[in-house]
Amino acid sequence: MEGMRAILETHLPFPKRQGKVRDVYDLGDRLLIVSTDRISAFDWILPTPIPDKGRLLTQLSLFWFEQLGEANHLLDQALPDEVRRCDPEGDLEGRSMVVRKAEVIPFECVVRGYLEGSGWRDYLATGRVCDLPLPSGLTQCARLPEPLFTPATKAASGHDENVGLETMVEALGADLALELKKRSLEVYRKGSELAAARGILIADTKLEFGWSDGKLLLIDEVLTPDSSRFWPADLYRPGGPQASFDKQFVREYLMTTSWDRNSPPPPLPAEVVEKTREKYIEAYQRLTGRKWNAASI
Repeated sequence: MEGMRAILETHLPFPKRQGKVRDVYDLGDRLLIVSTDRISAFDWILPTPIPDKGRLLTQLSLFWFEQLGEANHLLDQALPDEVRRCDPEGDLEGRSMVVRKAEVIPFECVVRGYLEGSGWRDYLATGRVCDLPLPSGLTQCARLPEPLFTPATKAASGHDENVGLETMVEALGADLALELKKRSLEVYRKGSELAAARGILIADTKLEFGWSDGKLLLIDEVLTPDSSRFWPADLYRPGGPQASFDKQFVREYLMTTSWDRNSPPPPLPAEVVEKTREKYIEAYQRLTGRKWNAASI
Protein backbone atom coordinates (compact mmCIF):
# COMPACT_ATOMS: atom_id res chain seq x y z
CA MET A 1 0.00 0.00 0.00
CA GLU A 2 1.43 3.38 -0.95
CA GLY A 3 1.61 6.18 1.57
CA MET A 4 2.89 6.25 5.10
CA ARG A 5 2.13 3.92 7.97
CA ALA A 6 -1.34 3.94 9.46
CA ILE A 7 -1.79 5.98 12.65
CA LEU A 8 -4.29 4.73 15.23
CA GLU A 9 -3.31 7.15 17.98
CA THR A 10 -0.90 10.03 18.57
CA HIS A 11 1.07 10.91 21.68
CA LEU A 12 2.29 14.48 22.06
CA PRO A 13 3.31 16.23 25.30
CA PHE A 14 0.36 18.63 25.30
CA PRO A 15 -3.09 18.43 26.92
CA LYS A 16 -5.21 16.16 24.75
CA ARG A 17 -8.79 15.12 24.17
CA GLN A 18 -9.65 12.27 21.86
CA GLY A 19 -12.64 11.84 19.59
CA LYS A 20 -13.54 8.89 17.42
CA VAL A 21 -11.12 9.98 14.70
CA ARG A 22 -9.35 13.13 15.88
CA ASP A 23 -6.78 13.80 18.57
CA VAL A 24 -7.07 17.44 19.67
CA TYR A 25 -4.15 19.09 21.48
CA ASP A 26 -4.22 22.35 23.43
CA LEU A 27 -1.24 24.47 22.40
CA GLY A 28 -2.21 27.33 24.69
CA ASP A 29 -3.60 30.04 22.42
CA ARG A 30 -4.70 27.64 19.68
CA LEU A 31 -5.48 23.97 19.04
CA LEU A 32 -3.82 21.28 16.97
CA ILE A 33 -6.30 18.86 15.35
CA VAL A 34 -4.74 15.60 14.19
CA SER A 35 -6.87 13.28 12.04
CA THR A 36 -5.84 9.70 12.71
CA ASP A 37 -6.58 6.68 10.53
CA ARG A 38 -9.18 5.38 12.98
CA ILE A 39 -12.58 4.50 11.58
CA SER A 40 -15.80 4.11 13.53
CA ALA A 41 -19.05 2.29 12.81
CA PHE A 42 -22.17 1.78 14.88
CA ASP A 43 -20.63 4.03 17.57
CA TRP A 44 -17.57 1.80 17.99
CA ILE A 45 -13.99 2.63 17.03
CA LEU A 46 -12.79 -0.31 14.97
CA PRO A 47 -9.46 -1.95 15.83
CA THR A 48 -8.21 -1.76 12.24
CA PRO A 49 -7.07 1.61 10.78
CA ILE A 50 -7.55 2.70 7.17
CA PRO A 51 -4.12 3.89 5.90
CA ASP A 52 -4.08 7.50 4.65
CA LYS A 53 -7.64 8.15 5.88
CA GLY A 54 -6.62 10.94 8.25
CA ARG A 55 -4.62 12.70 5.56
CA LEU A 56 -7.47 12.36 3.08
CA LEU A 57 -9.97 13.85 5.55
CA THR A 58 -7.66 16.73 6.41
CA GLN A 59 -6.79 17.54 2.80
CA LEU A 60 -10.47 17.46 1.78
CA SER A 61 -11.41 19.81 4.61
CA LEU A 62 -8.60 22.18 3.58
CA PHE A 63 -9.89 22.05 0.00
CA TRP A 64 -13.43 22.90 1.11
CA PHE A 65 -12.36 25.68 3.49
CA GLU A 66 -10.71 27.31 0.48
CA GLN A 67 -13.57 26.69 -1.95
CA LEU A 68 -16.46 27.71 0.27
CA GLY A 69 -15.18 31.10 1.36
CA GLU A 70 -16.92 30.52 4.69
CA ALA A 71 -15.47 32.02 7.90
CA ASN A 72 -13.76 29.09 9.61
CA HIS A 73 -11.34 28.17 12.37
CA LEU A 74 -8.28 27.29 10.25
CA LEU A 75 -5.08 29.15 11.09
CA ASP A 76 -2.39 27.03 9.44
CA GLN A 77 -1.75 23.57 8.05
CA ALA A 78 1.97 23.76 8.81
CA LEU A 79 3.07 22.16 12.06
CA PRO A 80 4.32 24.58 14.73
CA ASP A 81 7.96 24.13 15.72
CA GLU A 82 7.08 22.75 19.16
CA VAL A 83 5.02 20.03 17.49
CA ARG A 84 7.48 19.26 14.70
CA ARG A 85 10.20 18.59 17.28
CA CYS A 86 7.96 15.83 18.72
CA ASP A 87 7.32 14.23 15.31
CA PRO A 88 10.68 13.04 13.96
CA GLU A 89 9.03 10.44 11.70
CA GLY A 90 6.74 13.02 10.06
CA ASP A 91 3.62 11.08 11.01
CA LEU A 92 1.62 14.27 11.58
CA GLU A 93 2.40 15.88 8.22
CA GLY A 94 -0.66 16.35 6.05
CA ARG A 95 -3.09 15.16 8.72
CA SER A 96 -2.94 18.19 11.03
CA MET A 97 -4.54 21.61 11.24
CA VAL A 98 -3.73 24.46 13.61
CA VAL A 99 -7.03 26.15 14.45
CA ARG A 100 -8.53 28.87 16.56
CA LYS A 101 -10.02 27.89 19.87
CA ALA A 102 -13.80 28.11 19.72
CA GLU A 103 -16.76 27.65 22.01
CA VAL A 104 -18.53 24.81 20.24
CA ILE A 105 -22.27 25.19 19.64
CA PRO A 106 -23.84 21.99 21.04
CA PHE A 107 -25.77 21.03 17.91
CA GLU A 108 -24.87 19.17 14.75
CA CYS A 109 -26.08 21.27 11.82
CA VAL A 110 -27.41 18.57 9.49
CA VAL A 111 -28.53 19.30 5.93
CA ARG A 112 -30.31 16.63 3.89
CA GLY A 113 -30.73 16.80 0.13
CA TYR A 114 -31.83 13.19 -0.27
CA LEU A 115 -33.96 10.82 1.78
CA GLU A 116 -31.69 8.28 3.46
CA GLY A 117 -30.52 7.15 6.89
CA SER A 118 -32.49 8.32 9.91
CA GLY A 119 -34.41 10.71 7.64
CA TRP A 120 -35.69 7.78 5.58
CA ARG A 121 -36.63 5.88 8.74
CA ASP A 122 -38.50 8.92 10.09
CA TYR A 123 -40.32 9.33 6.79
CA LEU A 124 -41.42 5.69 6.72
CA ALA A 125 -42.81 6.00 10.24
CA THR A 126 -44.39 9.46 10.10
CA GLY A 127 -44.24 10.90 6.58
CA ARG A 128 -42.03 13.63 8.03
CA VAL A 129 -38.34 14.28 8.74
CA CYS A 130 -37.67 16.00 12.06
CA ASP A 131 -41.31 17.15 12.07
CA LEU A 132 -40.95 18.67 8.60
CA PRO A 133 -43.74 17.38 6.31
CA LEU A 134 -42.81 15.83 2.99
CA PRO A 135 -44.86 14.74 -0.04
CA SER A 136 -46.24 11.21 0.12
CA GLY A 137 -44.88 8.45 -2.08
CA LEU A 138 -41.17 9.30 -1.86
CA THR A 139 -38.79 6.37 -2.23
CA GLN A 140 -35.56 5.59 -0.41
CA CYS A 141 -32.76 7.96 -1.48
CA ALA A 142 -35.18 10.17 -3.42
CA ARG A 143 -34.02 13.72 -3.99
CA LEU A 144 -35.96 16.04 -1.68
CA PRO A 145 -37.96 18.94 -3.15
CA GLU A 146 -35.47 21.24 -1.39
CA PRO A 147 -32.65 20.63 1.10
CA LEU A 148 -33.81 20.32 4.70
CA PHE A 149 -32.07 21.69 7.79
CA THR A 150 -32.51 19.04 10.48
CA PRO A 151 -30.30 19.75 13.51
CA ALA A 152 -29.27 17.12 16.02
CA THR A 153 -28.07 17.29 19.58
CA LYS A 154 -24.40 16.43 20.04
CA ALA A 155 -24.18 13.29 22.15
CA ALA A 156 -21.07 12.72 24.27
CA SER A 157 -21.57 9.00 23.61
CA GLY A 158 -24.01 7.02 21.53
CA HIS A 159 -26.15 8.42 18.75
CA ASP A 160 -26.89 12.10 18.18
CA GLU A 161 -30.61 12.80 18.48
CA ASN A 162 -32.53 14.51 15.68
CA VAL A 163 -34.47 17.54 16.90
CA GLY A 164 -36.60 20.21 15.31
CA LEU A 165 -35.50 23.77 14.62
CA GLU A 166 -37.77 24.82 17.49
CA THR A 167 -35.54 22.94 19.94
CA MET A 168 -32.52 24.81 18.62
CA VAL A 169 -34.38 28.11 18.88
CA GLU A 170 -35.29 27.39 22.51
CA ALA A 171 -31.69 26.57 23.36
CA LEU A 172 -29.84 29.22 21.37
CA GLY A 173 -32.37 31.94 20.55
CA ALA A 174 -34.05 32.60 17.24
CA ASP A 175 -31.35 34.83 15.74
CA LEU A 176 -28.51 32.36 16.19
CA ALA A 177 -30.60 29.32 15.25
CA LEU A 178 -31.74 30.94 12.02
CA GLU A 179 -28.22 32.11 11.21
CA LEU A 180 -26.95 28.55 11.64
CA LYS A 181 -29.71 27.29 9.36
CA LYS A 182 -28.90 29.89 6.72
CA ARG A 183 -25.17 29.24 6.75
CA SER A 184 -25.55 25.46 6.82
CA LEU A 185 -27.85 25.48 3.81
CA GLU A 186 -25.45 27.79 1.97
CA VAL A 187 -22.47 25.49 2.66
CA TYR A 188 -24.50 22.54 1.42
CA ARG A 189 -25.64 24.43 -1.69
CA LYS A 190 -22.14 25.52 -2.68
CA GLY A 191 -20.62 22.14 -1.91
CA SER A 192 -23.34 20.20 -3.71
CA GLU A 193 -23.03 22.32 -6.85
CA LEU A 194 -19.27 21.85 -7.06
CA ALA A 195 -19.51 18.13 -6.26
CA ALA A 196 -22.28 17.53 -8.80
CA ALA A 197 -20.16 19.12 -11.51
CA ARG A 198 -17.51 16.51 -10.65
CA GLY A 199 -19.80 13.50 -10.61
CA ILE A 200 -20.61 13.23 -6.89
CA LEU A 201 -23.97 13.74 -5.18
CA ILE A 202 -23.76 14.94 -1.59
CA ALA A 203 -26.81 13.27 -0.10
CA ASP A 204 -26.46 14.89 3.30
CA THR A 205 -23.87 16.36 5.61
CA LYS A 206 -23.34 17.46 9.17
CA LEU A 207 -21.53 20.66 10.07
CA GLU A 208 -20.29 22.19 13.29
CA PHE A 209 -19.96 25.82 14.28
CA GLY A 210 -18.39 27.64 17.20
CA TRP A 211 -17.76 31.12 18.59
CA SER A 212 -14.27 32.61 18.53
CA ASP A 213 -13.59 36.24 19.41
CA GLY A 214 -17.23 37.08 18.81
CA LYS A 215 -17.30 35.47 15.37
CA LEU A 216 -19.37 32.46 14.32
CA LEU A 217 -16.98 30.05 12.59
CA LEU A 218 -17.31 26.78 10.71
CA ILE A 219 -15.19 24.30 12.66
CA ASP A 220 -13.98 20.70 12.67
CA GLU A 221 -14.17 18.92 9.30
CA VAL A 222 -16.36 19.90 6.36
CA LEU A 223 -17.91 17.88 3.51
CA THR A 224 -15.77 14.76 3.96
CA PRO A 225 -16.75 11.10 3.52
CA ASP A 226 -16.87 10.84 7.34
CA SER A 227 -19.33 13.72 7.78
CA SER A 228 -21.36 13.28 4.59
CA ARG A 229 -22.91 10.70 2.29
CA PHE A 230 -21.19 10.85 -1.11
CA TRP A 231 -22.79 8.97 -4.01
CA PRO A 232 -21.46 8.56 -7.56
CA ALA A 233 -23.90 10.50 -9.74
CA ASP A 234 -23.66 8.10 -12.67
CA LEU A 235 -24.85 5.19 -10.50
CA TYR A 236 -27.64 7.05 -8.70
CA ARG A 237 -30.92 5.10 -8.76
CA PRO A 238 -33.57 6.17 -6.23
CA GLY A 239 -35.66 3.42 -4.66
CA GLY A 240 -32.98 1.66 -2.62
CA PRO A 241 -29.50 2.00 -1.09
CA GLN A 242 -26.83 3.69 -3.20
CA ALA A 243 -23.23 2.97 -4.04
CA SER A 244 -21.16 5.32 -1.92
CA PHE A 245 -17.72 6.80 -1.30
CA ASP A 246 -18.14 6.90 2.46
CA LYS A 247 -17.75 4.34 5.24
CA GLN A 248 -21.08 2.69 4.41
CA PHE A 249 -18.95 -0.02 2.78
CA VAL A 250 -17.51 -0.86 6.22
CA ARG A 251 -20.94 -0.84 7.86
CA GLU A 252 -22.27 -3.21 5.22
CA TYR A 253 -19.36 -5.59 5.74
CA LEU A 254 -19.88 -5.61 9.52
CA MET A 255 -23.56 -6.41 9.01
CA THR A 256 -22.52 -9.65 7.30
CA THR A 257 -20.54 -10.79 10.36
CA SER A 258 -21.74 -12.26 13.65
CA TRP A 259 -20.71 -9.13 15.58
CA ASP A 260 -23.51 -8.15 18.00
CA ARG A 261 -22.60 -4.40 18.17
CA ASN A 262 -22.57 -4.66 21.97
CA SER A 263 -19.01 -5.98 22.31
CA PRO A 264 -15.68 -4.89 20.85
CA PRO A 265 -15.83 -5.11 17.05
CA PRO A 266 -13.77 -7.58 15.02
CA PRO A 267 -10.75 -6.60 12.91
CA LEU A 268 -11.40 -5.68 9.29
CA PRO A 269 -10.05 -8.00 6.57
CA ALA A 270 -7.29 -6.59 4.36
CA GLU A 271 -9.59 -6.45 1.32
CA VAL A 272 -12.18 -4.36 3.19
CA VAL A 273 -9.44 -1.99 4.39
CA GLU A 274 -8.07 -1.56 0.87
CA LYS A 275 -11.50 -1.11 -0.72
CA THR A 276 -12.46 1.50 1.88
CA ARG A 277 -9.20 3.36 1.33
CA GLU A 278 -9.81 3.31 -2.42
CA LYS A 279 -13.25 4.87 -1.93
CA TYR A 280 -11.83 7.73 0.14
CA ILE A 281 -9.10 8.31 -2.44
CA GLU A 282 -11.56 8.33 -5.33
CA ALA A 283 -13.79 10.85 -3.54
CA TYR A 284 -10.76 13.10 -2.92
CA GLN A 285 -9.55 12.87 -6.52
CA ARG A 286 -12.96 13.48 -8.07
CA LEU A 287 -13.74 16.45 -5.86
CA THR A 288 -10.37 18.20 -5.95
CA GLY A 289 -9.23 17.20 -9.43
CA ARG A 290 -5.87 16.28 -7.85
CA LYS A 291 -4.15 12.90 -7.97
CA TRP A 292 -3.67 11.46 -4.49
CA ASN A 293 -0.03 11.04 -3.50
CA ALA A 294 0.35 10.80 0.26
CA ALA A 295 4.11 11.05 0.07
CA SER A 296 3.88 14.56 -1.43
CA ILE A 297 1.35 15.97 1.06
